[in-house]
Amino acid sequence: MDIHPLSVGEVELIAHNLAVQWFEQDEPIPDFSTRYPDKLESCLQQPFTSFIDLEPYPTLKDKAAILFYLLVKNHPFLNGNKRLAVTTMLVFLAKNNMWIDTSPQALYQVAKTVASSRPQDREGIIQTLTKFISDYLVEFPNK
Repeated sequence: MDIHPLSVGEVELIAHNLAVQWFEQDEPIPDFSTRYPDKLESCLQQPFTSFIDLEPYPTLKDKAAILFYLLVKNHPFLNGNKRLAVTTMLVFLAKNNMWIDTSPQALYQVAKTVASSRPQDREGIIQTLTKFISDYLVEFPNK
């Protein structure tokens, strides 16, 4: 199965707009143009890196987990990184015909856990994310 990455344009058009709509809060998500471009591109590329035919993130679940983690921890946006991480991961999974069958609020709680985690716990947190994604991953509901 080919795994399709997200482009910066898809994050802007879909994920950013959905995050703004889904997570209306007292702290609005700033305009997409205020992002840190190099950080965002790095977050989107990292799940697809390889070295001598070895992929550190070979499955869709692995790629979704590292994407989510990096969007929370690397702060590619001025504000709203957790909300954008939730939405961007959902868009990434939907692009690959999968979905997380849980509420946005539950995903946001996971994002808060990632945000408060220590850098030295990175591998354990990513493993926990991968398990969480595995537990709730379903085929994208075609209606």
